[in-house]
Amino acid sequence: MNRQTILPAIQKFLLILIGNTIYAAAVVMFLLPNDLMSGGTTGLGLFFQNQFHLPIAYFVGVFNILMFLLGAWILGKTFAMTTLVSTFYYPICLDLLQRIPFLQGMTENTMLAVLFSGLMIGVGIGIVIRAGASTGGMDIPPLILNKKFGLSVSFMLYVFDFCILLLQMTFSDKERILYGILLVIIYTMVLNKVLLTGKSQMQVKIVSRNYREISEMISSQLDRGCTLLHAETGYLHLTSMVVLTVISNRELPRLNQKVMELDPKAFMVINQVNEVRGRGFTLTKKYK
Repeated sequence: MNRQTILPAIQKFLLILIGNTIYAAAVVMFLLPNDLMSGGTTGLGLFFQNQFHLPIAYFVGVFNILMFLLGAWILGKTFAMTTLVSTFYYPICLDLLQRIPFLQGMTENTMLAVLFSGLMIGVGIGIVIRAGASTGGMDIPPLILNKKFGLSVSFMLYVFDFCILLLQMTFSDKERILYGILLVIIYTMVLNKVLLTGKSQMQVKIVSRNYREISEMISSQLDRGCTLLHAETGYLHLTSMVVLTVISNRELPRLNQKVMELDPKAFMVINQVNEVRGRGFTLTKKYK
């Protein structure tokens, strides 16, 4: 293995550890002390802890191993390698953090606990997924159902989380159920934000008679590529050219200014795209 292969692997490994540590810290600092309901493997562990007095760290460890073996059998070795670290590290980290008195009982305010645990869980899981790995546990059944029956992964995650919340109704009051639903909503929203952070770009379509000058300006002054699209106007059916480019949010005001200088009557359509792949974004630029 050369340096170009080792460094990304080390970075990926560290991100998985950091993500799982944040997740475990949220459980120890806010979920357990405030008896909050949660989805996923942690929520299932809370049910078994309250009903059968089984320590949550031990349950999560055994359950993660079982799900890991099931996933490796059905989803293959590649999947197994990406979830191996989370499967064994998370329960160990959870058990170690529970032994630190300072981390327990950060607040007695239930709403604060819901907000901060949702924030930390969303960030933790998001970091792990962005590293190209999985947190294991309850993430695995939806992936299996998707492969076998084509069911939506995100939909099945919601279904499993909802069923786990129903299980926790046996030892929680109605208000706790509402807090649990709010917690799932918060960490899902934060998770989506983390996954899209740094990837979203602005797609700009420019209709102008000065399309050549505009395309040259984008290439020379903004150092961005552009594509010329053949178009036809809807009213007079005149042929025209559309300049298509993708830029960052910060570059948008400058592009708008430059276009207006070249053609004050230019027609611009601007929309945000979640992710862009290819040369200049995920591939290195090559100048000619």
